[in-house]
Parts: sequence; structure tokens; C-alpha cells
Amino acid sequence: MNSKSLAITAVTLAALVSGAAIAQDKGASIKGEKERCYGISLAGKNDCAAGPGTSCAGTNKVDYQGNAWKYVAKGTCTGIKTPKGNGSLKPI
Repeated sequence: MNSKSLAITAVTLAALVSGAAIAQDKGASIKGEKERCYGISLAGKNDCAAGPGTSCAGTNKVDYQGNAWKYVAKGTCTGIKTPKGNGSLKPI
């Protein structure tokens, strides 16, 4: 490889590595800005904690099950309206 090719390869790799680092930081930030919201998930679409008889993510049995939660943007849960009422920060 000539020096021009090596320089281009080095710049490309540096850009890829820094992009991956930024993406990881952003992912951590987004997770920190989320909260659990109970009673808003459709059947089989919960993120976790669906009560007795279920194990975790995707196991709630009915729409808007009060003890199943989904992650939502922090500060938005109680404003989410469902046919059974608003979302809750605690199990319903």
C-alpha cells in the first residue's frame, strides 16, 4: 500500500471507532432518560415484569395489563392514555 492509501485507511478506521463510541454514549444517555410505565403495553409487547405466570419481556397476556411495563421517555408516562386509563409509574 502506498502512503496515501494508508492515510485514507487510518482516517476511515478512526472515524468508525469514534462513531461507535458516540453511539454507545448516546445509548447510555437514552436509557437514563427513560422510566418504567405500567398499564400501557399491548399483549405480548411489555418490556418486563408481567406478574405471576409470566417470565419477562413479551409475556403479558392482555392489553394494558396493570403489572406489566414498557420503557417510555421520562416524564411522559402518566400522560399516556389507554382505554383503561392513563399510564402509571407504579403497578396498577
